[in-house]
Amino acid sequence: MERSDPIAEQARTETPSESAARSGFVAIVGRPNAGKSTLINYLVGEKIAAVSDKPQTTRTRILGIVTRPEGQVVFVDTPGVHKPGYRLNKRMMQAVLDALATVDIVVLLRDASVSTGNGDRFTLDLVRQSGRPALLALNKTDRLRDKGKLLALTDFYRHEHEFLDYIPISALTGEGTETLLDSLLRRLPIAPPPFAEDDLTDQTERTLVAELLREQLLRQLSAELPFVVAVAVEKWEEREDGGLNLACVILVERQSQRAIVLGRGGLRLRDMATAARAEMEAMLGRKVFLEIFVKVEPRWRNDERRLDELGIS
Repeated sequence: MERSDPIAEQARTETPSESAARSGFVAIVGRPNAGKSTLINYLVGEKIAAVSDKPQTTRTRILGIVTRPEGQVVFVDTPGVHKPGYRLNKRMMQAVLDALATVDIVVLLRDASVSTGNGDRFTLDLVRQSGRPALLALNKTDRLRDKGKLLALTDFYRHEHEFLDYIPISALTGEGTETLLDSLLRRLPIAPPPFAEDDLTDQTERTLVAELLREQLLRQLSAELPFVVAVAVEKWEEREDGGLNLACVILVERQSQRAIVLGRGGLRLRDMATAARAEMEAMLGRKVFLEIFVKVEPRWRNDERRLDELGIS
């Protein structure tokens, strides 16, 4: 099946198996902290997207590839839906709009543990306007003591939009995720898979390394600071002993922010580096020698050139 949209024009590889009859692209959209990246990581079975309790953890489009005997689903993890201010945020929202315009199916991921707000209505409007068939996945059901709230929320969305399916899930525990996957596979078009059977993501190892370090920043820094922090990998050097020399730069906008990242005597940065290096070694399967520098770069969030270099498109 010919595809003309930007996402689906990813280079297609050999068919994983003859039984993989259906395939397609599925965008996961929702408000910040709805659990999109947690869901992608669970479905793929590997950490391919940074996860934290901070809003706007995901900054760009990430593909997560799930292959089953019945077919292949290419999930598009998108930034949380929000009203943009900086050029960075405008690019993040453009990634959401691009995904909505080009995928086969949309999954609206809704945090079922919180009340409905203006952001939820704004996100629903985007799904409506896309014209794409959509499923509703009600996430974080493990947090619900009163299951009546789940029924009420389902009824609310049933009256607001005609979804293909309404599925309660927990991206954290995996409850309901196979039901979601089965529902999607039944509805995707008959088509050869875009990726090889053992592919899990379109992200490079270099990008994944940067995300592992940024995840530590998100986890360990105060609420506001992660929004002004970015990570770039500036050196990737193979060692003769099979290890890897890495140099990463953490970008901040002010000297005061640099001091916070470093911590007293550099202890906070050292702790974050230790945790990130352990995850890098687990992912790459080899020893990592990691250097980290903290650089002040005012207004990087409004610098088109720097955003291009960071891969935020």
